[in-house]
Amino acid sequence: MLTIHAAPLVLPVGAAAVVNGAVAVDGERIAALGPYEEVVAAHPAARVRRWPGLLTPGLRQDRARELLTRCYHPDPREADELGELPLSGEEYERLAATMDTARRAGSVRRGLQRMLRHGTTHLAGSPDAEEPALRTAVARSGLVRVPPKPPQAGPPDLDPFATGGDLARTAGAPLTVGGRADLAVFDVPDEAALRADGARACVATVLGGRLVHRAR
Repeated sequence: MLTIHAAPLVLPVGAAAVVNGAVAVDGERIAALGPYEEVVAAHPAARVRRWPGLLTPGLRQDRARELLTRCYHPDPREADELGELPLSGEEYERLAATMDTARRAGSVRRGLQRMLRHGTTHLAGSPDAEEPALRTAVARSGLVRVPPKPPQAGPPDLDPFATGGDLARTAGAPLTVGGRADLAVFDVPDEAALRADGARACVATVLGGRLVHRAR
């Protein structure tokens, strides 16, 4: 069924912003992009999802390998002991010394889920090259693989904007008619607010046309 995702502002990247814009999705592809009234008129039978704020391309996570293989993503049941944020460095090494395969796999699954909650649809590099379980989890997630970026200093962050890049440098791929429907929606008014607040403002992520994250 064709679905229209509408928002007060659509930023396709590589094309002009669309105020009161919409993206029509048919399967895993974008069928139309433009002003809401025009998209709805062209597809009157489509289901409409209205979102607050800003609709953009899905984001690219440049430090996926570190986040999945050198960080531990606590289970919610461990929050009192370990908190909710990824553990890296010495904290990760301490846990890794006694971590079994099942616990490591659980961390990877939660890491992928948390990337989706930050609007991520693309992973840079090959985070699964060495571990079959990791390879399976990444494949099942549906996240798009893109070439690696140069190594970065400092601890990795689930927020792709943490490195200071703008939307054009952080987007996985521009939104174009006929292209993959990898979208993210953020409850902020414009790109400046998005960069200031970061990807934690994400309220929805669409991966290959599928709604894979929706904030409660």
